[in-house]
Amino acid sequence: MSLAILYCRAQYGIEAPPVTIEVFLSGGLPAFTIVGMAETAVRESKDRVRGALLSSGFEFPQQRITISLGPADMRKTGGRYDLAIALGILAARKQFPKTALANLEFYGELALSGELRFVPGMLPALLKAHEAGRSAVVPTENRAEASLASADVYPAASLLEVTAHLAGRVPLATVEQTVPAERGPARNDLIDVKGQQHAKRALEIAAAGGHNLLFVGPPGTGKSMLARRLPGLLPSMSEAEALETAAIDSVLGNPIALAGWRRRPFRAPHHTASAPALVGGGAGPRPGEVSRAHNGVLFLDELPEFNRSVLEVLREPMETGGITISRAARQADYPAKFQLIAAMNPCPCGYLGDGQADCRCSGERIASYRSKISGPLLDRIDLHVEVARPSTRVLRSDNAKGESSATVAARIKKAWCIQMQRSGTSNARLEGEQLAEVCGANDECWALLENAAEQFKLSARVHQRVLRVSRTIADLAEVTQITPPHVAEALSLRCLDRRP
Repeated sequence: MSLAILYCRAQYGIEAPPVTIEVFLSGGLPAFTIVGMAETAVRESKDRVRGALLSSGFEFPQQRITISLGPADMRKTGGRYDLAIALGILAARKQFPKTALANLEFYGELALSGELRFVPGMLPALLKAHEAGRSAVVPTENRAEASLASADVYPAASLLEVTAHLAGRVPLATVEQTVPAERGPARNDLIDVKGQQHAKRALEIAAAGGHNLLFVGPPGTGKSMLARRLPGLLPSMSEAEALETAAIDSVLGNPIALAGWRRRPFRAPHHTASAPALVGGGAGPRPGEVSRAHNGVLFLDELPEFNRSVLEVLREPMETGGITISRAARQADYPAKFQLIAAMNPCPCGYLGDGQADCRCSGERIASYRSKISGPLLDRIDLHVEVARPSTRVLRSDNAKGESSATVAARIKKAWCIQMQRSGTSNARLEGEQLAEVCGANDECWALLENAAEQFKLSARVHQRVLRVSRTIADLAEVTQITPPHVAEALSLRCLDRRP
């Protein structure tokens, strides 16, 4: 009888709880048993492990093999445990010293040839391994993720390479830690947008305070063009934010772009997207678009064309910055701190209020069209801005281009620095006492806000959002106290509140 103990980690959302793998060889009829809530892919590892060992020139033991994956009450999925199981069998047969397994974690799906295949969700596991003071062995295909983790990571291409390392014959080289480029140049520059000074100002305010924004206007006025320039105005992600965002791609098995990896993500799902596609779901819960936009921008074009039930699922993550996906057998928590920017037409045909085209929509059709966006969802959008059709004279003029993204981004960065030094968060995320302290307004400001609230029937949530936007406008002006002009501008940037 012989026992070997190895370490790995499971994947639950972006969490990586530890898993202890115990391999026990005993007498009796040959058998291969895996216990510990192993799902189908894990149970099938017995065939992959047997093939990989034989292909690599090792003898498969004709004994009773019991593999225990602990803790026993935690579900195990995927092929990430293959390498650890194979090494446990070899260690139990004394193919290398068991002491070589100390302070190491092992990940990798085995091909029948003994090669190691890519494993999704490695970045969260490697970050946790570093916290636990352990090194890790991973497939070569996971090298990019490994270069972002602070742990000592040994990439290997095959089972033979790992066993040679553990036996002390041919040591594996640790992956070099990468310092990725902070961000590349903006792909969409604000200078390309002619005219639309009011909309550009709203975009700057939204970027400076992390506010949600809705553009309303006829087709072809530049709503989508403006929205796609928002990421180029936002400050780069911090290292912690970039790792959180990269962890989402890692869980999905997507390649992590090291070039410009601190650039904030921009996600633009089509209006036919389902609720699970937007917030995440599936039998084994996977992150959706709101999580893929974590620390970045979620753009919803043609907002009323989305199914209303789909839009309603956005309300919780917009408030909490996270999403919990619950299924009968599993539950997963994913971060979803995104900035929403949306665009819509004023009516089904798109030409209501447009001086250059006639709208033939009835009042009933217009009401039905707008009712797809509920009041609670609209309340959570800080800025509603009308985007008018620019004249041909403006489109022909080179003087209508305005400022570049770099110039505007410099002002936005100053405003962000003010917010981080003052409260440690963006103005859009201020809550409770912190909101009252940071957005303290004088009696004149409150009088203006109370008059607007009474006239337009504003909710308490809108009160708070107007104060947050006012604080951002004051930060852009680099002034300490919110004044009535700041509140007036914030109120002017909520056009849908003023409509019947």
